[in-house]
Amino acid sequence: MAAGRTTAVRRRTAALLMAGAVLTACAGTDVGSDGAAVPAPDLGAGEEVATGLDIPWGLVFLPTGEALVSERHTGRILLVTPGGDEPREVYAMPGVTGPEGPESGWEGGLMGLAVSPGYEDDGHVYAYLTTEDDNRVVRFRLDGGAPEVVLDGIARHAYHDGGRLAFGPDGMLYVATGDAGRPALAQDPDSPNGKILRLTPEGKAAPGNPTPGSPVYSLGHRNVQGLVWDDEGRLFATEFGQDAFDEVNLIEPGRDYGWPEVEGVGDTDGGRLTNPLVTWTPDEASPSGAAVVGDTLYVAALRGERLWTVSLEGGGLGEPTARLEGEYGRLRTVEVAPDGALWVTTSNTDGRGDVREGDDRILRFEVG
Repeated sequence: MAAGRTTAVRRRTAALLMAGAVLTACAGTDVGSDGAAVPAPDLGAGEEVATGLDIPWGLVFLPTGEALVSERHTGRILLVTPGGDEPREVYAMPGVTGPEGPESGWEGGLMGLAVSPGYEDDGHVYAYLTTEDDNRVVRFRLDGGAPEVVLDGIARHAYHDGGRLAFGPDGMLYVATGDAGRPALAQDPDSPNGKILRLTPEGKAAPGNPTPGSPVYSLGHRNVQGLVWDDEGRLFATEFGQDAFDEVNLIEPGRDYGWPEVEGVGDTDGGRLTNPLVTWTPDEASPSGAAVVGDTLYVAALRGERLWTVSLEGGGLGEPTARLEGEYGRLRTVEVAPDGALWVTTSNTDGRGDVREGDDRILRFEVG
């Protein structure tokens, strides 16, 4: 790889992105992939749905309109009713392993949640968690009983554990994993780490995967924590970079997204590697959850302490625009509620943020 050329490309890309972000922020509009201005989505005033949470991570909605939220270190799963009572514990996940407190910087614990597409019939909720031995995916019912292992053997580490779960339009379960601090695993086709995995609801390799019998859907990832589909069925993933660039990638089956050979935009080695569509520096983003409303992609930023919006108009991705910058601190997860509102969770109690009164919290925004 031509290191000098790759670095130059990265610098030019970052400069263009930052310039575009400044212009759109000043103009009050977003920029589509064709460079044309598009109306910026209006976020109403944030409404507090829940406060006093302990490092919330996963957030999903039940068919009833109620939400489930996971607390990373306590292992609790809470039920949140819009406009209702205080969140209440509805499940305590056994086997969650982590430090005594967030000051260690440990990133593992109880992370992503997903609700079965057939929930009204099977009652299954899925969770990604760290145990003493590994990271794994389990499923369980809120009416009690031990969780059932769906997939285990994902290497764990103090950092880079991935953790996002999502059911796709095809009814398959997608699992975002990290490289567990061992970058070479991202390129190892036999390792589940540094990948996006595609499974049946029972945990088998999904039919139609790039390699029959393998759960690997894409590889070459450092630490994916956001998975979302747009109205056209395109899968986008957010990914933490190391020192230079975070990413939004368009995920296609069998593609290699470059880590650890390339961080951000660089030499694709004749098309063998796939470049991201959007990059940020880590202090601008450190992107985690992602959501799509209409023609806008929303990305929750931890270190960047903001919500990024990216226009999907024009068939590609436009320039990112920062919203809520510094207003609520670290943002972990963003999800679309059944009524079309955005729910956003903070992550200020994780030992890396400035704790505000009422943290951590869930916020609701009307999208206009």
